[in-house]
Amino acid sequence: MERVLDVYRRPYNADIPVVCMDETPRQLIRETRTPIPAFPGQLERHDYEYERCGVCNVFMASEPLAGTRMTKVTERKTKVDWARFLQDIAERYQGAQKITLVMDNLNTHSPGALYQTFPPDQAKALWDRFEFIYTPKHGSWLNVAEIELNV
Repeated sequence: MERVLDVYRRPYNADIPVVCMDETPRQLIRETRTPIPAFPGQLERHDYEYERCGVCNVFMASEPLAGTRMTKVTERKTKVDWARFLQDIAERYQGAQKITLVMDNLNTHSPGALYQTFPPDQAKALWDRFEFIYTPKHGSWLNVAEIELNV
């Protein structure tokens, strides 16, 4: 926990940005009835009934000190999906010397995911772009991206 808190104490540095990453499943739903429009003194009303249309996964990377975030919606949450999102983060911060990434220690968050997705030289180069800071097992609430996803 102290390591995560130490990272959050760092001053803003565009060359070594602190980026928080998390993902969450989301249910996709569709209205089954047309909402009743709003009128003066009455808010728009929606019926509680809905049609379930499956699920998706939402990845989020948030840079708290810069006030920026990026999201990506995928069909699933696999190692390959995570590796490609890591590549998106690296591209967004291509001018940075090193990217400090705060995230949970999920089984998909491993070097093997990069080697499963990219050629070995590209996987190693991508892994080397990051300093990985893992939240403790029951301390995922320390991850700013998780907090944003749940607000």
